[in-house]
Amino acid sequence: MNDPHSVMLLKDAFTVKDSKLKVNIMGVIVETSFPRRSSGSDCVCVVRIVDEWHQKPEIPVIIFTERLDELPHVKSCGDIILLNRIVMTVYDREVSAVFNKKYSSFALFEGKSGDITPYQASSTFCLRNPNDLFLTRMRMWLLNYQPDGGGSDYLVSLKEIKEGRFFDLVCKILLVSEVSQDEWMLFVWNGTDAPALSFETNWNHRLEDEAKNSLPLHLEPSPLARETLCTFPTVGTILRVSGPPGVKLGQHFQGCGQWVRLRNISCRACSGLWHGIMMPTSKLRSLPDKDQYVTQHQRDYNDRISTYGCVPLLSYQCPRTTVTNLELKCVTLMDILTSSEVTAVFKTVVRVVATDPWKVEDFCSPGGVHDYRIRFTLEDPTARVHAYLYAEEGDKFFGGKPPLNVLTSKRNILLGINEKENSEDNNNAPRNPPWIECCIKSYYRDKSNAWGSRRFQIFGTILIP
Repeated sequence: MNDPHSVMLLKDAFTVKDSKLKVNIMGVIVETSFPRRSSGSDCVCVVRIVDEWHQKPEIPVIIFTERLDELPHVKSCGDIILLNRIVMTVYDREVSAVFNKKYSSFALFEGKSGDITPYQASSTFCLRNPNDLFLTRMRMWLLNYQPDGGGSDYLVSLKEIKEGRFFDLVCKILLVSEVSQDEWMLFVWNGTDAPALSFETNWNHRLEDEAKNSLPLHLEPSPLARETLCTFPTVGTILRVSGPPGVKLGQHFQGCGQWVRLRNISCRACSGLWHGIMMPTSKLRSLPDKDQYVTQHQRDYNDRISTYGCVPLLSYQCPRTTVTNLELKCVTLMDILTSSEVTAVFKTVVRVVATDPWKVEDFCSPGGVHDYRIRFTLEDPTARVHAYLYAEEGDKFFGGKPPLNVLTSKRNILLGINEKENSEDNNNAPRNPPWIECCIKSYYRDKSNAWGSRRFQIFGTILIP
């Protein structure tokens, strides 16, 4: 390359195999990892780039620096990176560009708009005017460019996730939030229901301890504001995905509502809730609305709503253990949480995952009244809530006040307890609560703070003997 400041097309750089030759290249970032410590003393991130003349195969750029803040912090896939004095080589059977921390430099530019000033550049980078036209042309090409969503290897839907398995997930980013200091979380959705989890013995939750150690209603330390919940879809699981330690996810997601492919993530069960985990090696790939995977998810979601409505899909495979006397269309718990009316009545299909109190002899209030007073923890694929069963509605639900052994059996049915494997002394064997249909009414305890004191009560529901 005669001009040390000129930019080489990726199709030409792809053919360079001379490790002594340093080249300048510019490309559109279609995928990025997050800045992290390498296995040695360096810091590293990897971006994949394309240009108008070379889109397959994408070229990985491996960037090493001494400090994390010196690495590229890509705002969004679709941004443009200019790399000076990098070496083309074969790494892990791929033609790759390698950035040397001693003599290479980079600059990051906004993709489809913006001026010629980079929003981040390495300390040794010097912008040369001859690159202006190249940047402008690349932005013009980006206006009609549709990035590739990647292959189907490792790609699963939310309805197919399993614990301990690494996978790719195509999803819509609903919210990026710093849920606690230096802890970031993504709230993602693709219109499907995550599998219903069975309750295992190693979750550090005992049914009899529900009063003191309640099952959490959500994974984030503080509940999201109702105004935020009202922006979420009301059908389909909203998966919480924690970012890699030390990564400020807010720097990598420009606004909500974009579809992405999260690569190399995993999930674990946390108190019966699915928790997505991003690894230090996880990667992010933005997808256009017309991407084949995005449009397929949207078609599947529309078909689901038109065929099944809001009812959890897994519940169709299970016999119902309750009947209701309210002629209403079923809604989800997220529908109930985001209802525009503070007081209303609903019908829903849920699972009972905990009761407070636990012992059936404590289901009725003391002091001679002997009315039912129970707090159920209900869940469906969209949310968890507490709902109370009081007085005559409790009588209706349980069929009066049956003997304790009968009431115990009814409680065990609700909680999915196998009585052959379980007992009062061994009540934490794996269990899988059944789906039930129930009626819920919302009410408030403080008129001056109606939304803040909103509660839910079960009514008009009968547990089948």
